[in-house]
Amino acid sequence: MPMAFFTRARQGMIQGRLIWEVMSAEQLFTDTLSAAFTDSLGLVATVVAMFWLSPPIAVAVLLLAPLVLIPADLAGRRIRELNRNRNRILGELNTHISERLSVAGALLARVFGGQDQDVRRFDERGRAARRNTIEMQMFQSLFMGALSLTGSLALVAIYFFGGLSVISHSLSLGTLIALATLAQRVYGPILDLASVRLNLAGGLVAFERIFEVLDKEPMVKERPDPVRPARISGRVSLDGVWFRYPSPALASIASLEIGADGRALKRLPDEPSDWILRDVSLAAEPGMVTALVGPTGAGKTTLCYLLARLYDPDRGGVAVDGIDVRDLAFDILTGALAMVPQDPHLFHDTVRANLRYARPQASDEEVAEACRKARIHDLIDSLPDGYETMTGERGYRFSGGEKQRLAIARAILKDPRILLLDEATSHLDSETEALVQEALGELMAGRTSFVIAHRLSTVRAAHQILVLDRGRIVERGDHRSLLRSGGLYRQLYLAGLEAPAAAG
Repeated sequence: MPMAFFTRARQGMIQGRLIWEVMSAEQLFTDTLSAAFTDSLGLVATVVAMFWLSPPIAVAVLLLAPLVLIPADLAGRRIRELNRNRNRILGELNTHISERLSVAGALLARVFGGQDQDVRRFDERGRAARRNTIEMQMFQSLFMGALSLTGSLALVAIYFFGGLSVISHSLSLGTLIALATLAQRVYGPILDLASVRLNLAGGLVAFERIFEVLDKEPMVKERPDPVRPARISGRVSLDGVWFRYPSPALASIASLEIGADGRALKRLPDEPSDWILRDVSLAAEPGMVTALVGPTGAGKTTLCYLLARLYDPDRGGVAVDGIDVRDLAFDILTGALAMVPQDPHLFHDTVRANLRYARPQASDEEVAEACRKARIHDLIDSLPDGYETMTGERGYRFSGGEKQRLAIARAILKDPRILLLDEATSHLDSETEALVQEALGELMAGRTSFVIAHRLSTVRAAHQILVLDRGRIVERGDHRSLLRSGGLYRQLYLAGLEAPAAAG
């Protein structure tokens, strides 16, 4: 799925599809359908026996069957609606729990004193789940009770009319008792099948919601016969690239999103965003450092997303070694690049496992060497568990600067041909930044590097600086030439490139 899918869809809703909906679908196969098969076999055998004993009574019994099955079909529609509501409520509840019980959520609640409102919202969603469950159970109980009463009345009718036949000597008493017993064997499976119909309605809702996700076509897809070059040198070029973020309807799924009223959306907007990049062209050779600067929203990070093929451009093309990235195999492209974002993500796992995520086959010595280059080895080595230290959720056991150095070590370990640094030193103090800059110098040597930076130290050393404004490259050159030109870069320089306003 495109990144827009994950920025819009709520995490708890996606988790609900992966867990609750799949469990409901599993129950449909393991319990509901197996019971339906068993009941159907028993029903057929019983009806055959009844026709052998008395065809008229057998026909009468079967004519009463629609009185049970037709209402079951109507009730199934109501059950499907209740199941949809239940799944939506559970998704909202799951989202609330996952957000509030995360480290960031707990920290926010403590600092802002939001525990009471969090508990209140949890209580509201819990009450909604309870109301839905009670309504569903009451509906099923009343419906099944009515069906049982219908079956009992049918049995009374058999005894009444069968008794008259016994009195008139057209039917023996033994045959009547046998027919009544068989009738019970008929209505029992019919009632069970009616119950199966209700359970089937719930299971089908789960299937609908599962396949709603599975059938959603990814916007970025690999070609059936992708290009697999033997080696990537890292030459990057953009030719007349135009890009805007896709419409929500194209990127996401309405039922995974929540509106302002707290309910799942029924429809998403069809309009894409405004143009983020406008006619962008550039070339970068291996060993070249390209700095991207500009005001907020200029399109710097988006440009890096296109290089990594997190999105595809609307017009123009992005090429690596002269090959359009849309033609490259996914594993070739991802194997050739690494990204160090401004806010690095660490899994709740050991330090070693987080680093090896970039290259699973790396040896312990290679992991340690990457950390030495990122100036983080001594810190890790000083911890009681060393490289087996658990990082905590999203790496919260480490400071922002330490996480950035771990992310840099992860990129060093991957040994990419193309390096994307999105404010990779923003959380470092001056002393640590100087050390990491040395490591980045080693890492960027011979590689094609794109650097989004606030700090002048990184920008000054770049081979070329691209100044973006409103999605266009308005200036390009090195530090000295751009200062002399007196354009936007000079304004940013005088305002201080270290200011957050230069982010993008």
